[in-house]
Amino acid sequence: MKKIIYLMMFAIAFMACEPIENRESAGGAITADQLDISATPMVVDGKNSNRIILENRSPVLSQWDYGNGISIKAYDEVDVVVTGDLIVTFTGLNADGTKITKELPIRVDELSFEVPAAWGYLCGSGSKDWTWDDTQPDNGDGPAVWGNGNYLGDKSPGWWSPGLSGMDDTAEGEGDGAYMTFTLSGAKLTLHKTDGTQLEGSFSFDMEDQTEGNDGTIWSIGKLYTNSVTVLAGISPNEGNIRVYEYYILQLDDDKLVLAWPTNGDGGGYGEAFYWMFKAK
Repeated sequence: MKKIIYLMMFAIAFMACEPIENRESAGGAITADQLDISATPMVVDGKNSNRIILENRSPVLSQWDYGNGISIKAYDEVDVVVTGDLIVTFTGLNADGTKITKELPIRVDELSFEVPAAWGYLCGSGSKDWTWDDTQPDNGDGPAVWGNGNYLGDKSPGWWSPGLSGMDDTAEGEGDGAYMTFTLSGAKLTLHKTDGTQLEGSFSFDMEDQTEGNDGTIWSIGKLYTNSVTVLAGISPNEGNIRVYEYYILQLDDDKLVLAWPTNGDGGGYGEAFYWMFKAK
């Protein structure tokens, strides 16, 4: 939640026409070439680790995109989740409201610091495809891969589902045969529709944001956030078919991904949630 609040504050600052701090004494607006910034892998046992030290010594506000996350601190230590040649992108906000961007190449030799298991489950060793879980029980219209049920009670569509055969009536091109790809590098999410169309965006997740169910046990093990694209059929029908960009993660392992979204964000006052049932392709 703190991460979301910080990002909102940064976005508001970027849209403002007036500077939010008086930095004119530092020389006014600077160019990208004048930035004094660095992104340096921490060395462990003589090798570049996956912990990156970010430092902005310039008179601008900071935004660092390090692939699998974003930081808005002038100084931060962050962990990337892959090895190899990577790019850290810095975006600065001048006092006059202008933005400047610079890319910093880094080399990561090994994952010296633990990478959350969720990254491996979702992305495999680099990228991983997910599609509708057609092993779900048949409710008369085919496997119940999407539909609604009891918020904080069910962990699959317990009330209604159009079945796999009815998915295209809900989200054209995102039914049987469609799939999505989660990629580690850049935390990219690609939606592959049945007509060959590809929609691209990004994702992040917070595996510490857990929710207790009605029975007192853990109902969701974390949250998944998407940007610019949703998961397959990522809509909420009882909210005017709005696109959903925030999902409760009910299950995530090598083979299964189960997501949920409570209507109106809190079950809609009558305990309703929509469920998405995926399997590794």
